[in-house]
Amino acid sequence: MLIKNTILHLSQNKMLNKLAGNYGLSLGANNVVGGTSVEEMVSHVKELNAAGISATIDRLGEFVTEKEVALNFKTEILEVIEAIHTHELDAHISLKPTQLGLGIDKDFCRDNIREIVKAAEKYNIFINMDMEDYPNIQATYDILDELKKDHTNIGTVIQAYLYRAEEDVMQYKDTRMRIVKGAYKEPEDVAIQDKKEIDENFLHLIKLHLMHGEFTSIATHDHNIIEAALKYAEENNIPKEKYEIQMLYGFRKDYQDQLVKEGRNVCVYVPFGNDWYGYFMRRLAERPQNINLVVKEAAGSKKVKMTLGAIGGALVLRQLLKRRRR
Repeated sequence: MLIKNTILHLSQNKMLNKLAGNYGLSLGANNVVGGTSVEEMVSHVKELNAAGISATIDRLGEFVTEKEVALNFKTEILEVIEAIHTHELDAHISLKPTQLGLGIDKDFCRDNIREIVKAAEKYNIFINMDMEDYPNIQATYDILDELKKDHTNIGTVIQAYLYRAEEDVMQYKDTRMRIVKGAYKEPEDVAIQDKKEIDENFLHLIKLHLMHGEFTSIATHDHNIIEAALKYAEENNIPKEKYEIQMLYGFRKDYQDQLVKEGRNVCVYVPFGNDWYGYFMRRLAERPQNINLVVKEAAGSKKVKMTLGAIGGALVLRQLLKRRRR
């Protein structure tokens, strides 16, 4: 828990995030991020599609505080929509409301997302609004409620560690929904802290939305939960067209291929862009065993000198490893 909390704290460090963006993909992030440009992302998604796997594409970036930056992100996401259409990709969009100005002004953010949803609607492309930290959750639902009045190609995410999650699943049962465990550090009064309890609630919510929801993205790499969910779906005659297994780019590729061979719908979350640091650090927090690989790559890199990899990343992570061995 100490390691996870420390990494989550580092993920929110603005200085380290800026340094990371200046030096491209490093610290092993190239293994879990689908490039820094639209061209690189398209290439990765084509590879996934060729393997029978769809994609949800995330132009990385979050917690924006300037309108100009948010507008630039909107323009880039619109470019991704055009790329999906032009290259006939089997893909949809995931976006973060704070990237599009939620922390600046909710109406400004809503208008930005509405423009994206309308552009995607022309090509029958789905837009998924990611759920972020707890202070932004209700505002995200408020935007969802407004946009659902006029558009059907929009959905969002349920985080299983939140106490409000079951109520939200039932309230939005008519909405395409991704069910996740949750990746932010939240206080005890709003979120479950025990891993076993989170896992139990996660599977409970998956079953609930499979039975009552419109479409369910089961977002996990945990094969025990996946197998339990698939068994539940089969026992209750839930059509395969009503759900998919969703995993992160760069994780458990063999298992993804196995599920495809079994005839399952598999979708991979493909993040791309220079703003990879916060995303990458949260993935480390979820899987602390990856720290060894990260430190090894950072220490052996000739490009990463007096950067996040050499100072802010490798030294801190080495210290965390020492603590874990004690």
